[in-house]
Amino acid sequence: MAKPVRVPPPLLPYACPVTPADLSLTVLHAVRRAVDDGALRVDVPPVVKVERARPGGVGDYASNVALTLARPAGRTALDVAGILEERLRDAPGLQAVAVTGPGFLNFTLRPDAGGELVRAVREAGKAYGTGTALAGVTVRFADLTESRALLVTETVVRLLRTQGADAGFRGDQRIDEPIDQQVADRSDERIHVHPGAYEPDVLGVDAARWALLRPAPQDRPLDGPPLLVQHERNPLFRVRYAHSRVRRLLVNAAQLGFRPAYETPVHAPELLGVLGDHPVALLTAARYRAPDRVARHLEATADALLAFQHTVLPLGDEKPSAAHRSRLALAEAAGTVLAGGLSVLGISAPERI
Repeated sequence: MAKPVRVPPPLLPYACPVTPADLSLTVLHAVRRAVDDGALRVDVPPVVKVERARPGGVGDYASNVALTLARPAGRTALDVAGILEERLRDAPGLQAVAVTGPGFLNFTLRPDAGGELVRAVREAGKAYGTGTALAGVTVRFADLTESRALLVTETVVRLLRTQGADAGFRGDQRIDEPIDQQVADRSDERIHVHPGAYEPDVLGVDAARWALLRPAPQDRPLDGPPLLVQHERNPLFRVRYAHSRVRRLLVNAAQLGFRPAYETPVHAPELLGVLGDHPVALLTAARYRAPDRVARHLEATADALLAFQHTVLPLGDEKPSAAHRSRLALAEAAGTVLAGGLSVLGISAPERI
């Protein structure tokens, strides 16, 4: 007897794959189409993993979905990859799809994908990266007293809510749900946290929070005083300075008579890559209860932005052009991502330092 195939609910229309999350949805559509037309007989997975291509790889992103579906489909991974590649050729936002190795799918985005990404960030603002991937998930954490455990867990609750989860502490009673049902339906969750003192009176709120959130929860907190030094070796300073640098670029550009507008492709693969990864960074931080993943991602974003920002304003007698307006729009998007990520961690994003 043939194995029954679970039919998932209908998918939304194709997303234009400007981020790994969008691209994951696009590949998921291809799998569903292959199942619907009988080319594959498998259960459609709930998610498809897409990662940035590794150094020396092909294209911008890659997925091993064909390898994971090969055995249940009774086909080789190369066969599955070929079936999916046929259904991805005309996907919006993709310039090329290639099959490499034993059956990896590799994706090259269109040159104007950067413009779509910048527009997505500008439209969402600091909410860029929030979503509904964890909608329907309910998490209740045990009530806590130790200061670092409480801070980490509060931040994880915030992260879970950015992805649509119903998250909170056991003491948080939902107004539409009786307490006895809460107790019956859920068990308390705890995050293993190495203890540490929260010292906003000594370090200020921002450094005190970074000292406890930047290391993985099970690792020792950071030493506080170095976080107060305004130096590039201080990652907290670097992240906050990068945001303030964007604000200054916008002021300087206005004085020169131009505003941000993404009109022409900008060659900034590192910066575009980290901006595109931001939704995935928030989602994985929520799933793994790991605010440190957000902090590390902000450091990578700040480093890419600081390496790029020297190209934004005209030099000497150079007149502002479409290239400058586009670079400014990209820088502004990076500043928005930095501000949003810092907000999730409860840390301020200053206009100037």
